[in-house]
Amino acid sequence: MASNQVPDIVAAAEELAPMIQLAREESETMGRLPDTLVEALDKAGLFQMNLPRSMGGTESDPITSLRAIEELSKADGSVGWCALISSNTLLTTGWLDVDVARDLLGPAPHVRASGSFRAEGVALRVDGGYQISGRWDFASGIDHANLLLCTCKLINEDGPLHTSAGLPQTRSFLVPKEAATVHDTWSVVGMCGTGSKDFEVSDVFVPEECSFSVAEPPREPGPLYNPRMFLTAAFALNAANALGIARGAMDAFVDLANQTSSTNADTLLRDRPEVQSAVGEAESIISGSRAYLVDAVGKAWQAISEGKSDPGCEVVQARLAITRAVRDSVRAVDLLFDAAGSNDVYRKHTLERSFRDIHVGVRHLAGLQSTFQSGGRAVMGLSPIGPGW
Repeated sequence: MASNQVPDIVAAAEELAPMIQLAREESETMGRLPDTLVEALDKAGLFQMNLPRSMGGTESDPITSLRAIEELSKADGSVGWCALISSNTLLTTGWLDVDVARDLLGPAPHVRASGSFRAEGVALRVDGGYQISGRWDFASGIDHANLLLCTCKLINEDGPLHTSAGLPQTRSFLVPKEAATVHDTWSVVGMCGTGSKDFEVSDVFVPEECSFSVAEPPREPGPLYNPRMFLTAAFALNAANALGIARGAMDAFVDLANQTSSTNADTLLRDRPEVQSAVGEAESIISGSRAYLVDAVGKAWQAISEGKSDPGCEVVQARLAITRAVRDSVRAVDLLFDAAGSNDVYRKHTLERSFRDIHVGVRHLAGLQSTFQSGGRAVMGLSPIGPGW
């Protein structure tokens, strides 16, 4: 039976910060999170924030999850990223029957998910389910995962199946990690500790009940699984990761500025007007974007929780705030990185890791510039482009 006691995930994330900081170099070198850190994150429920309570998860509201991811990412962007990817992947369990999910997940609090929402595999319907094959990339946290999300295009003996609109029919499948082969492709400039490797499955049978489409009605009744909230709740954690990295960069810069001058002068960085200006601007960017994010996502959550018939305005503002926060976080880190001069090129200063991590994280769908086009269309009364609006 699932426990009704919900852990304080924000406090847990704060308490784990010293452990995360001590493990940063090990994570960077190994290209994955150390086992002891994974166990601590798992025990705290930080991999299962969006797993339904009926299945033993936390099912946290988006603002609470956002704050937890911020704290983890402030200590290490890769740790925050792995926690959000697992939690967001487990959002999809809201589309499963609860008894099926319990059988699949086992001791639910220890489920750690990875995989892909991109339809990079194929699925053939067979008796009782589907036979799936494919190879997916960017599977963050796959080394410590025990459950994989595989999204596929549906096929039959004659080839790909299409919707009435001519688009490929897709479906997602949850499979045990041991069904996959992992390919170590993760040699990258930033987010090194996420271990976002490729994985492959070949002719794996998945029962019908372990498959779903988010275009279908969810099984779980909570607002977290409402189709209008699904992507907003997920992408809000990407924004939290970016803001956490930016806040960590600010903390690192202040420490550096209070102790360091440069090769051209003896004056501490903190005493230079141009540095003071950069810090003030970066602080206003981080704090302003965070305020917009928390306000907009909170209002979208409230509207959907209260059953508002058309939460479109709130969802639009939330989606815009998410992308704004991701992209503004990059601007803030860039300002600090430039202000540090040649000091931050050394690996001993954590500011350089923030710089590398933020420039990888911004490439996620949540931070794409195209979101502003969809939001702009909605503001002007046109239909947004893409799902989840």
